[in-house]
Amino acid sequence: MKKFTKPLVLLSLVLVLILTFTGCSNKTTGANKGGTSQSTDDGDSVENGLSGTINIVGSTSVTPMAESLSEEFSKLNKDVKMNVQGVGSTAGIKASIDGTADIGMSSRNLKDEEKSTGIREYTIAYDGIVVVVHPNNTVSDLDMETIQKIFKGEITNWKDLGGKDEEILIVSREDGSGTRGAFEEILNLQEKDSSGNTLSTIKKDALIADGNGSVKANISRKENSIGYISLSYLDDTVKGLKVEGVEATVESIQKGEYKVSRPFFMLTMGEESEVVKEFLAFILSDEGQKIVGEKQVPVN
Repeated sequence: MKKFTKPLVLLSLVLVLILTFTGCSNKTTGANKGGTSQSTDDGDSVENGLSGTINIVGSTSVTPMAESLSEEFSKLNKDVKMNVQGVGSTAGIKASIDGTADIGMSSRNLKDEEKSTGIREYTIAYDGIVVVVHPNNTVSDLDMETIQKIFKGEITNWKDLGGKDEEILIVSREDGSGTRGAFEEILNLQEKDSSGNTLSTIKKDALIADGNGSVKANISRKENSIGYISLSYLDDTVKGLKVEGVEATVESIQKGEYKVSRPFFMLTMGEESEVVKEFLAFILSDEGQKIVGEKQVPVN
């Protein structure tokens, strides 16, 4: 029996080595299975199953904030693709209702006929509409009544406001713009016709610009111009006017001191997908509202 001892020992060692390598191989395979994974505090790996695409369409005023929120949400959820397109509030509401967008963006209140479709509104922020002029303009503060008269065409020269002897050029937004709708409503620049339709009273020969960026570009190039943009677009290429002594800031809007302000909405229709629900929850979370608060007024 003694002459079989060494072969048995060698066989046992081989079996042990095979079992050891098999166990290591199984552990490695399990750690590299498909799907997004995150590390927990104790070093284990867990899968995050959130994936899909969210198409967001609508207000150009809401667009910059939606892009910032989408970028951060994508960082947290690598398998989620975000598409944001600024085309105007009315187009965004329509896209939400007819299902061509997962989420619509609006910077104006919905009309009764739009609400009757069953569309859901999520108020995500409050925004200021800034009345802007060229940086060289010496006028710095206007009251609500004067702004109204300028845009109606009742005041036509800057010299009547303490500025240069130059004709005032009005730059306004396109039909369907949420910013325009809110601006007209706040400044009482609307009237009803004989059929009950709402009509704008902004001067007929006003220069029309599509989008906040286009308004800002026109104001920055024309020294005698005046227009209005969302607070998030304000920079040193234009000059924001005080309204009745109050500058448009997050703080002044939050306190209710700046009068030309309005809500921002995200809109959905029908059953929301899991990824859309998670994105909306993220927007209204502390982290999402912190991003909102960089340029607009958070809701919470």
